[in-house]
Amino acid sequence: MKLGMSSYSLANAIHSGEMSILDVIQWTADHGGAHIEIVPIGYTLTNNQQLVKDIVAKAKEVNIEISNYAIGADFLASDEKDFAKEMERVKQEVDIAYQLGVKRMRHDVSFKPPEEASIEQFEEDLPRLIQGCQEIADYAKQYDIVTSIENHGFYIQASDRINLLVSKVNRPNFKHTLDTGNFLCVDEDPIVAIKKCIDHASMIHVKDFYIRNGASYHPGEGWFQSAGGHYLRGAITGHGDIDLQTVLKVIKESGYDGYLSIEFEGMEECKKASEISLNNVQNLWDQL
Repeated sequence: MKLGMSSYSLANAIHSGEMSILDVIQWTADHGGAHIEIVPIGYTLTNNQQLVKDIVAKAKEVNIEISNYAIGADFLASDEKDFAKEMERVKQEVDIAYQLGVKRMRHDVSFKPPEEASIEQFEEDLPRLIQGCQEIADYAKQYDIVTSIENHGFYIQASDRINLLVSKVNRPNFKHTLDTGNFLCVDEDPIVAIKKCIDHASMIHVKDFYIRNGASYHPGEGWFQSAGGHYLRGAITGHGDIDLQTVLKVIKESGYDGYLSIEFEGMEECKKASEISLNNVQNLWDQL
């Protein structure tokens, strides 16, 4: 297992100007991370070849791997012309992944609010989602890159939807970036969902949440509602309400031996929170 950071965990410091992505790479190495996952939030690599080269050089300098490149995408364009345009854009992002030297790339496929995320809507959209994922995976094959979707947002989030899409795409280089916390957004038990999805995992995000099931009031700033109305708030990994020890036990006993990325999105100061998260996950893994 190789434990490292998603650059998303330090997005607040990037947004504020306190850190650059190169600083994040240095910080990750300084705190014992074995890899960095590049998530272009607070910066962009599109039409920015110099920054791509600088990231590769910095990772080599501090002797950590670049594990994954994660981008947003929406394959449910309004018409064929827009769909083709989105395919070309995502293929250009695959080119960037290749330039970064990664063998894994996550792209989203669509986002919808809970009220528009019914199983009937998913069934209607599924052929287009399959088509888009197949086209991008086929393009990425030339670079020996494994593309993936994440259980992300309220629409492509539930374990059965993820597994069905992976199965229907039916490409050996198309898998699942598995997020340990996001299943809660659609009210799934993370441990049950992880057991269902682990065999398709090409990358794992370790995330934690505070949970207020059935709360009759809004707990305040930083909280959001799951699809079923429960309240969630991002937590330092290991401080929240997810049974992280069991989650990591399931992952380890599955035989997964790839990259784990800390993905922190809570209210605490991001550098300290990321440091604690990294240490907690390493300590729990070592105890299993």
